[in-house]
Amino acid sequence: MILKKVEPTGYLREFAKWILNDESRLDRVPSEKRTRLDPPRVAVLVLFHIACLSVFIVGWSAAALVLALGSYLLRMFFITAFYHRYFSHRSYRVSRGVQFLMACLGCTAGQRGPLWWASHHRVHHTTSDSDKDPHSPRQGFLNSHLLWFLRRNKFVIERKYVKDWLRYPELCWLEKFDWIPLVLFGLGCYLLGELLALWFPYLGVNGAQVFVWAFIVSTVLLYHATYTINSLAHKFGKMRYHTRDDSRNNWLLALLTLGEGWHNNHHRYPAAARQGFFWWELDLTYIVLKTLEKLGLISEIREVPAVVLNEAGRGR
Repeated sequence: MILKKVEPTGYLREFAKWILNDESRLDRVPSEKRTRLDPPRVAVLVLFHIACLSVFIVGWSAAALVLALGSYLLRMFFITAFYHRYFSHRSYRVSRGVQFLMACLGCTAGQRGPLWWASHHRVHHTTSDSDKDPHSPRQGFLNSHLLWFLRRNKFVIERKYVKDWLRYPELCWLEKFDWIPLVLFGLGCYLLGELLALWFPYLGVNGAQVFVWAFIVSTVLLYHATYTINSLAHKFGKMRYHTRDDSRNNWLLALLTLGEGWHNNHHRYPAAARQGFFWWELDLTYIVLKTLEKLGLISEIREVPAVVLNEAGRGR
């Protein structure tokens, strides 16, 4: 009996390329169709939103809401401190081991890998609010908020913008499996709920409830809060600096995103780890980064130059 080698079907092959973030899956897509929405990415995002309705099945408890808030804040910090201020702008230094740990933790937010995230963010700063900006509200609010990254041509890493990171093989490997930390985080939420039900039954939680609130709902809220910096922070707020774009300072968005809402400040001097330039501009991410510096986990935090602060003028 001769066993024939079973070749994967076209659908299985395409699924494998999608799950491994293989950019060759776009090779057969005609150029005129590459700006269209990518159905698998859209499906995942829609399913996450639909899954939020599960709160009516699992119910709620004070413990579940606290865990959802904690999950949101923790992963928002991973995005703002690691993906944005480190991988996108290199505003401080860490060891190679800590760097990879930060990359893995950032993946738990479900916003692709650090190289993909940083590459498109660097494109944004280079082309901000021009026709080449991947997510300018000038091209439509919904596009700037979430449609832009669902398009096929935004599936790829803009490699020329992250040459400094491509020399790290562990980061390149993580880009193929950026979904694993997210899945593990979801499983961890379920297991935490089951353990709490076993050890502290008076809390009234279980695995399913914690999974829905601390993973599903928290992730969707995290998505939209992050997206507001691309959309709302370029339309609503005050402009302290005369930059070449529409970036605004918005105190409410700064609260929701741990400091990212001081967006006009950031566009004036992107290299700084601090985005709330003055004491009254709360920047929780920067406060935590300074704490990590004192603990010796990070070093060489880049501050805002005095000339930039003086340019703003107090009270403006």
